[in-house]
Amino acid sequence: MKITIVGRKCTPRDSFKEHVEKKLAKIEKFFGDDVEAKVTVTVEKSSQAVEITVNNNGIIFRAQERAENMNEALDKCVDTLIRQIRKNKTRVEKKIKNSKFEAIETEEAVKEETEYEVVREKTILLKPQSVEEAILQMNLVGHQFYLFLNEKNNGVNVVYRRSDGGYGLITPEVE
Repeated sequence: MKITIVGRKCTPRDSFKEHVEKKLAKIEKFFGDDVEAKVTVTVEKSSQAVEITVNNNGIIFRAQERAENMNEALDKCVDTLIRQIRKNKTRVEKKIKNSKFEAIETEEAVKEETEYEVVREKTILLKPQSVEEAILQMNLVGHQFYLFLNEKNNGVNVVYRRSDGGYGLITPEVE
């Protein structure tokens, strides 16, 4: 497993890096050696946040947790990732031909989602807008995200409200 550790407003110690490697070994057993993980640690005034993004051949799992110290946040993050993997085990197995998912069978049982139920469908009219207009529209309708046609690149984009209070912009890229 290739692990990248990034510190924001801090420099993670070697003991934390060893703890990361030990904890991510639990994730590695599901995917094998060719998985990549990026761990981002952020120190804030009252808490510390750890974000882990695991990428295996285009399948991405992501978790972010906050706690009083880095190790607690890391432990929570890894537990969240393992729950995500178990919950979506069947779908992920289909994507990964050479899987290591037999290890999941011996672990505790988690209710697996076998089908997704779409409870509502909505059709929207896409008109060219700036990012600022899209954010304003999103706030006016009170949603967490907003799909729009970006007037700069004439592509379909999504703006969203981040948990840190800022905004994000998603621009699709085709492989």
